[in-house]
Amino acid sequence: MIVENTQTQMRKGILEYCILSIIAKGETYASDIIAELKKAQLLVVEGTLYPLLTRLKNNGLLTYNWVESTSGPPRKYYILSDEGRKVLEQLDKTWEELSFAVQTAIGNRK
Repeated sequence: MIVENTQTQMRKGILEYCILSIIAKGETYASDIIAELKKAQLLVVEGTLYPLLTRLKNNGLLTYNWVESTSGPPRKYYILSDEGRKVLEQLDKTWEELSFAVQTAIGNRK
């Protein structure tokens, strides 16, 4: 259906921004990213998250540390790189501009 496709595209468009924003708060484990997104009602599964994290890492926006776990294998914690922080600052500005533009465009429809 057209509406579902548009909704999916809108969510995909902001997912990377949200993930970078979550990781900017400090070292973050993948399941914690999923939990934060879920709290914001952005449901993401591991099969979507891990390829995105890999792409962000390959683009130089993230690094990671392995941390030993008392309950299993070591865990990979993601960290924003300096380049990632610069990109996030640009995305913050873009979001503010885009959010304002959308609110202006749709006006008081309701």
